[in-house]
Amino acid sequence: MLGVNTVLKREFASYFATPIAYVFIFIFLVLSGVFTFYLGNFYERQQADLTPFFSFHPWLYLFLVPAVSMRLWSEERKSGTIELLMTLPLTKLEVIVGKFLAAWFFTGIALLLTFPLWITVNYLGEPDNGVILASYLGSWLMAGGFLAIGSCASALSKSQVIAFILCGVVCLLFILAGFPLVLNAFNDWVPAILVDTIASLSFLTHFTSVSKGVLSLRDILYFFSMIVFWLFTTAVVLELKQAN
Repeated sequence: MLGVNTVLKREFASYFATPIAYVFIFIFLVLSGVFTFYLGNFYERQQADLTPFFSFHPWLYLFLVPAVSMRLWSEERKSGTIELLMTLPLTKLEVIVGKFLAAWFFTGIALLLTFPLWITVNYLGEPDNGVILASYLGSWLMAGGFLAIGSCASALSKSQVIAFILCGVVCLLFILAGFPLVLNAFNDWVPAILVDTIASLSFLTHFTSVSKGVLSLRDILYFFSMIVFWLFTTAVVLELKQAN
């Protein structure tokens, strides 16, 4: 854990060494407000809750999270510092986990800074704060899954643009796997058990469940399984790149 902590601190500090972190947080907060109060018809609904806020999170993360994860390995490979990083007295697992946690905590800070929205709905009414808390946790776990996919995409290419696109495409596929329109299209010619299996692989299915306040072990295990799988895939990709 000492090695993980060392990498985590180095990477986390690097986010705030440039204006990129502040720009990301600013855009995230602005879009969160726009989606909640305007596109989400907050006032027209006349209901004090954060359902509009969280319903847009999968789509918001689809563009913003790849922007955070694209630099995890692409920048190291392009600048040639990855060779130096791998010669340090750290295991590959420590470096991968440390980089991932730094990005995950950074995203968590951006999410926490939306707390004025929570205060606002409590001022306007009496929302179910248990549901809101579960939704925040589910959103952060979903961001972790996106970031793990982004870590693998970043390890695949020296180009941050390509890493961004790869991450966005894969994450989109995992979202659409639970999209009602897609599932209905499969219902007509695919066995129900296969449709359920496809839906179970979707971020949307599990996040929707959590955002209703149902914090089940199945959903939590899904998110952590996604994180572990894609971080393991990152390790495999780095091993193959290093061998070549």
